[in-house]
Amino acid sequence: MFTLIYEFKLKPTSAQIATFEEWLEQCRKVYNYALCERKDWVNSRKCPVNACSIKSEYIIPADQPAPNYNSQAVALTQAKKNIPALKQVHSQVLQQALKRLQLAFEGMWKNGRGFPRYRKAGRMRSYVFPSMGKEPIQGKYVKLPKIGLVKFIQSRPIPDDATIKQARIVRRASGWYVQLTRQWKVDVPEISPLGTSIGIDVGLIHFAAVSNGRTFPNPRPFKHLEGKLKSLQKKVSSKRFGSNNRVKAQAKVSRLHERIANTRKNYHWELAHNLCDWADMIFAEQLNLKGLARGMLAKSCLDAGWGQFLDILRACCFKRGVYFQKVPAAGTSQTCPKCLKETGKKKLSKRVHKCQHCGYTCDRDVAAARIIEIRGLEAVGHTVVKLSEGKGHVHRRR
Repeated sequence: MFTLIYEFKLKPTSAQIATFEEWLEQCRKVYNYALCERKDWVNSRKCPVNACSIKSEYIIPADQPAPNYNSQAVALTQAKKNIPALKQVHSQVLQQALKRLQLAFEGMWKNGRGFPRYRKAGRMRSYVFPSMGKEPIQGKYVKLPKIGLVKFIQSRPIPDDATIKQARIVRRASGWYVQLTRQWKVDVPEISPLGTSIGIDVGLIHFAAVSNGRTFPNPRPFKHLEGKLKSLQKKVSSKRFGSNNRVKAQAKVSRLHERIANTRKNYHWELAHNLCDWADMIFAEQLNLKGLARGMLAKSCLDAGWGQFLDILRACCFKRGVYFQKVPAAGTSQTCPKCLKETGKKKLSKRVHKCQHCGYTCDRDVAAARIIEIRGLEAVGHTVVKLSEGKGHVHRRR
């Protein structure tokens, strides 16, 4: 099975916008209520068996099982009979809100993420239709269950040989969007690690350095607009809480944040396509993104968005038929790419690599990219023959 997501901007009527917002609010309430049930059950198990809390205690029977998706979905069905607002929302949309909470807990258990938090008003920005009816695309309209035809801007052609499995309605500062998940019943062959290769080293001075000697500048979208963002946030804080002027000022902040994110993402996609034009194999370093986000350069690292770039590069390589693999990043700047001997640690201020063993000199980031390329070639079973200055590594299959 092969799946792609197509995103289009919606042009809903005022009545449809009111429906979208009401459904988001009901999904938020269902999410928060289900989270409250789970937190109460957890807190009821924290009390010692021989003592009670001074203030209050959660009285939940000891034999009552922990709430999960199945039990809360059954309770949701019963709640819809007593709460008229829930009847207006598509039943599967509300169930997807419970599934989102279940995934949040699974992420906490398996991936070490934090405990799920409540969603305040405005924080729920999307909901999902897990199944679509027949012929959901009708000209310039998309047919949503229980809502009807909603106009959208078809910014790219939609293939007819795929099935629309689900639709996600997303609210952003610039408007409403629909994400259509299309699925093909085909088997996509794996990409073989053959042909020319390049290695990529990401950084702050150069956003990306390539093993062929090319470097790309760091756009720093947040840093360039940080002053304007700070000014808009000051205006928000000066407005009275709950007033329409505060809502308008906050909308300007949201639009600027979206502009920053779009600028960064567009740069990542353009760079990814450039790199795919140069080689048949691309190797990148395996970064500890969580550790970098907690360091002294956390703000600059988050502004660069290396995690998003590597995900986009992987997706672009898959679409273009280019082999992609990550390799360990430890010691890439401490090894000479020509003689492969250790050169010792370098300070961040030292931007030139000069080997004391063979005298090889080049940019520090380019040297690290060439080490990444060598490690990638060795990982896929190639033998590096020699380093050709300006042309990368000549290699052969083992």
